Amino acid sequence: MKLNSNNNHKKQTWDFDYIGCPPELLFEKLSTAPKGLTEAQANERIEEYGYNEPARPKKRTIIFEIFSKFLNPLVIVLLIIAGFSLFFGEKISAILVVIMALISIFLSFIQEHRASKEAEKLSEMVRTTATVYRNGKAREIRIREIVPGDVVDLYAGDMIPADLRIIVAKDLFINQASLTGESFPVEKNPEIPSTSKRSPADLTNIAFMGSSVVSGTGLGMAVKTGLSTQFGEISKKLATISIASSFDKGIQAFTWLMIRLMIILVLIIFGINAFNKGNIIQALLFALSVAVGLTPEMLPMLVAINLSKGAIAMSKKEVIVKHLNAIQNFGAMDVLCTDKTGTLTMDKIVIEHHCDVVRREDDDVLRLAYINSYYQTGLKNLLDRAILRHGKLVVKQYQKIDEVPFDFSRKLMSVVVGEINQHRLIVKGAPEEIYKRCTRFELDGEVLELDDGNLILPELKKEYDNLSAEGFRVLAVAYKDFDQPKDKYTKDDEQSLILKGYIAFLNPPKASARRTIERLKNLGIDFKVLTGDNELVTNKICAEVGLKIKGFVTGDQVEKASDADLRELVKTTTIFARLSPLQKERVIHALHDNRHIVRYLGDGINDAPALKTADVGISVNNAVDIAKESADIILLKKSLLVLEDGVLEGRRTFGNILKYIKMGSSSNFGNMLSMTGASLFLPFLPMLPIQILLNNLLYDISQIAIPSDEVDKEYLAKSRPWNVDYIKKFMLFIGPVSSLFDFATFGVLWFIFHARQPLFNTGWFLESLCTQTLVIHIIRTDKIPFIESKPSQFLMFTSIYIATIGLVLPFIPLGKHFGFVQPPPGYFIALIIIVAAYLITVQHMKNWFLKKYGRD
Repeated sequence: MKLNSNNNHKKQTWDFDYIGCPPELLFEKLSTAPKGLTEAQANERIEEYGYNEPARPKKRTIIFEIFSKFLNPLVIVLLIIAGFSLFFGEKISAILVVIMALISIFLSFIQEHRASKEAEKLSEMVRTTATVYRNGKAREIRIREIVPGDVVDLYAGDMIPADLRIIVAKDLFINQASLTGESFPVEKNPEIPSTSKRSPADLTNIAFMGSSVVSGTGLGMAVKTGLSTQFGEISKKLATISIASSFDKGIQAFTWLMIRLMIILVLIIFGINAFNKGNIIQALLFALSVAVGLTPEMLPMLVAINLSKGAIAMSKKEVIVKHLNAIQNFGAMDVLCTDKTGTLTMDKIVIEHHCDVVRREDDDVLRLAYINSYYQTGLKNLLDRAILRHGKLVVKQYQKIDEVPFDFSRKLMSVVVGEINQHRLIVKGAPEEIYKRCTRFELDGEVLELDDGNLILPELKKEYDNLSAEGFRVLAVAYKDFDQPKDKYTKDDEQSLILKGYIAFLNPPKASARRTIERLKNLGIDFKVLTGDNELVTNKICAEVGLKIKGFVTGDQVEKASDADLRELVKTTTIFARLSPLQKERVIHALHDNRHIVRYLGDGINDAPALKTADVGISVNNAVDIAKESADIILLKKSLLVLEDGVLEGRRTFGNILKYIKMGSSSNFGNMLSMTGASLFLPFLPMLPIQILLNNLLYDISQIAIPSDEVDKEYLAKSRPWNVDYIKKFMLFIGPVSSLFDFATFGVLWFIFHARQPLFNTGWFLESLCTQTLVIHIIRTDKIPFIESKPSQFLMFTSIYIATIGLVLPFIPLGKHFGFVQPPPGYFIALIIIVAAYLITVQHMKNWFLKKYGRD
């Protein structure tokens, strides 16, 4: 073997054709055996080739994490302004601007870093594993520990843990859509491909890392691991790509809106002051200070703190948030789609009946079902475990000959047992699929012909329907004897079966399901069930958990519906039954087309496509590997009530972010108008550059408390999608109110107090700081009057504290360094009147705005 070195580990570039060589040569070349490697060999290969991991974004050091915060456009604007200030000798101004940037950077870093550590702790509890042969025995190990030469067991629901050469397969179907784009699972087998093509779609004896087993069983030998796999090659590119969510795009759109607006108006203000007052340097410094005042520099910090705070709150409830932005999507969701089994119902199933075709208890039915579950080597689901748990039957006397694994198209699984001269095929699965394959049935030990013309089959189906209507999950059991045994059996042998009877399972609903549905309904979330189970059982369970059923659609109807028809169907349908995995995905696409934000909750193989397609995919810790990998959020607790907590956290998070955005955009826009107007008519600057910077620093400090603020219950009652147009309107209507009262302050200072520049600057500084700091208490709530909504104590404290600092500054020695003078006592009376009038006007304007444009 020739190996090229790459970084610290050898690259897996083999000097033999691992695709086209015989299995014996493959074992020899990779120095392994049919029963796998020894532990010593595996450890040596980990040292040689490294861990079996795709490329991931490098785990950033603390220094790099902090540095990355400096790359935010708003922080860059501040640092550029600080640079200009320093260049022109304004050291204090530069220091104030840098302090603002550092507050934003370090507060966001500290909170995000803390949330990341909490998520890492919980993530250790959720590990994806594979079954490999080590020291001749099958054992489960973490996927990252797989090395070239490992022999891997494959079952339905498994993730393919490396690029595997298939050496044994039984009806092995793999979903490799993520690599090849193929819509349907492809069959893999040990045979060497006849084609010379080497594209993933043509390699029928290779299972690729990142794909998943849909049905069947097999053994594969790891021929490529980590970055040498097909998935690893792709992951190198993906590791450098970050995909922006709708929330990220909304934040970016708002950020660049404010930056564009700032650039335009700052240029106008600079031009007016340079022309009117003739001092270009002073005009430039003033314009740069205005730019700082117009920059929502605390936005990155507030977004980071709010999202991290939400993730930390959920981690305390044992919920892993794999992506921080999923918190916001959690709150924005207005439709929750869920599978039934293991989500609405408990993940423990018990057998209530094992009966013949006329519902009389029959131990032979249980015995056949037990043999089937005992000898099948595919994914043992909840039903198999319930059968094996029900009674420890002795079945060793039956020799296993073969099996036909379960798949989602047949909805059956079969095992073949027997002696040399006679084999018996035992089939267990969905009754409707068993009926299609039966020509006879057994009753009281006698095998009778099924004659549909004499209505025997409909009568048998009625017994199944009755069990389903009582809420039982039902499997049918059938068999077929072969007097001429075969070496190999396939799904084509599942014909001319004899119907033996039914196994009826009780899968009771979770105690928390009814309360969860009621609470989510009160939060404005539509609840839909997408299940592969039949309509009778689904209807019964949904009725028990209190789900109001508006419409009922089956997989056949979904299959026949066009995309346009399906968009109409999902508007009026609560339950979708007998769905295949791809049909679940289609339903979610239809909901997206109808502009819904969809969350999907599931834990099975058939849920993986839906989990990927939904805006937020949620799974549980005991889900199959592919479901956990596809999910954005993983629940470590079994209670569904945590879903309500997630919704409320998401809405609370988004609500507090919007408070700052509405506050910052309207206040900053008003300041722009005030600066422009003052520059046109005053013979001097309305506020000194250093005073503008100090004003902005104090205002920023007062906003640090917003993430701690309470959010009104009324706000939490419905989903709030991101709406930049609404924010623009809010800014354009509320912002000018601030300017009107700024102009009123200018009039009072100029005409009543005949203020010269120092008094004028001081007077407007006080009015601007008080109005900006206090108006958050009106903007933070939609209640009328605003005093009906109680803010957090921290927000109350920062508002009063910052306003007090501003009012005291002119009277202490520090104030002189910023150019402040003591205003006359009469000005404070005018200030109280102006601030009170401003707050009342904003309240009335906000009331009018809410009536005209609604709530955000």
